[in-house]
Amino acid sequence: MDNTTPIAPASPSSSAPLSLSSEPASPASGPVRFDSKIAVLLRADLAPWQRLNVTAFLVSGLGTAVPELIGEPYADADGVGYLPMFRQPVLVFEGGPELLAAAHGRALSRGLPAAVFTADLFATGNDRDNRAAVRAVPTAALDLVGLALHGPRNAVDKVLKGARMHP
Repeated sequence: MDNTTPIAPASPSSSAPLSLSSEPASPASGPVRFDSKIAVLLRADLAPWQRLNVTAFLVSGLGTAVPELIGEPYADADGVGYLPMFRQPVLVFEGGPELLAAAHGRALSRGLPAAVFTADLFATGNDRDNRAAVRAVPTAALDLVGLALHGPRNAVDKVLKGARMHP
């Protein structure tokens, strides 16, 4: 690999609100508050590798559906370019199956952009089969193991009511 090939970022984090009302603050100007929130809710009983895999898949959906969430590409001091990332933090929560089902229903009723990951997807090996596995199950019967969403802070907070921050 030459030194001009973009390298995928290790984690999605950056800052700036969806409203674009403020760019990241300098450390001297205080903390940045965002008008919107990106959140992932994971089923608490997932294995560590599953938590990471599900989170990665879920947030990829938000980045494509809400392109304003993606910031500018990165570059280091030597001019090596890197892929852009989310403009704001991704908060990860956990809860039981009932909480996931309730949060899913609340997200749908509020019309928030959401991505789902069901237990069936652990048995598939490609995007076509993943989509078929979700399509085969009615909304109320989805065996959710993860949910990612984006929206106004207060709406996301209401959707995630009862969830706890992932350890």
